[in-house]
Amino acid sequence: MKIYSRLFLISIILTFTFLLLVSLLFYLAFPIDNWQLLWQVKVLEVPFILIVPTIALLFGLFIGLISSYVVRKRVNFLEQSLTMLMKNQAFTENPAFEEIDVIHRKMKDVQDFIQQQTIRTQKLIEERTHDQEEKLNQVISEERNRLARELHDSVSQELFAASMLVSAVNASNSGENQIMTKQLGQIESMIQQAQLEMRALLLHLRPVPLKDNTLKEGMEKLLQELKTKVHVHITWNVEDVLVNKGIEDHLFRILQEALSNALRHAKAETIDTILIERDGLVILRVKDDGVGFDMNEKKAGSYGISNMYERAAEMGAHVHIVSIPEKGTRLEVRVPMIEEENV
Repeated sequence: MKIYSRLFLISIILTFTFLLLVSLLFYLAFPIDNWQLLWQVKVLEVPFILIVPTIALLFGLFIGLISSYVVRKRVNFLEQSLTMLMKNQAFTENPAFEEIDVIHRKMKDVQDFIQQQTIRTQKLIEERTHDQEEKLNQVISEERNRLARELHDSVSQELFAASMLVSAVNASNSGENQIMTKQLGQIESMIQQAQLEMRALLLHLRPVPLKDNTLKEGMEKLLQELKTKVHVHITWNVEDVLVNKGIEDHLFRILQEALSNALRHAKAETIDTILIERDGLVILRVKDDGVGFDMNEKKAGSYGISNMYERAAEMGAHVHIVSIPEKGTRLEVRVPMIEEENV
């Protein structure tokens, strides 16, 4: 039973209890010889013995409603504050609820602590990113680059040559054999899809670093390069947001992972990317119209998605992924921008 219902019920019970006590005291002080008078005496054509309990019931209902309303306002306020606290966002000041002022102050202390930890974590990300840029794990980086070079120089070139050859054979057929024309078209489509997946795989194996570019510049270069190389309609709206180097690197890596997934698995025809700053949040959103996936199955077994969640957690960010089979996927990352003066 909710607290509102309990308060309502308790108010009615207390009212009737008070009525019984008053009636008992009245009887002890003024004994009644003829109980039938309570039925015979009427107020507005209603027996007096019914009037008193009815008034008590209405009074109890009134008190219960007021108590439930007052408590509900305070509980709702605490619930809203806890929701904002979980999202690492500032919540409203206590609207003169003195009874919960202590709880509200404690919640603000917790929020300040979370924000301080977020700032410290973001600083650690920036420091660690500088270290990684200086020494970049040479063994893994060189091996990935070697694989990417071999794939580009061999498999990609062979796929391109095969695509050109099939196009030439298809053109020379001149529609004489409809079955062959159809089969050649299917083969050409399969080769083009293989080329698309190869480019996405190369992007995954050899991610482009930001280097001296800002996040806006790096994203626009990456998206423009993909737009010229893949048969997918790519659009973007990228604002120039001011964040530290560590957050820039994490957001850029998340974007690369999202684009790689969209090209390799989603079979999307359009990809839309947005980077904006609103209400103290940096928002990165990548949306495609691909085949989508089952959220429960993908979260359990996808290294790429797990990697994005880990990077977001290091920034104190919130990741929200929505995917509907045959409808597409939308990834949204929200990074809180907290001023250091608040520490």
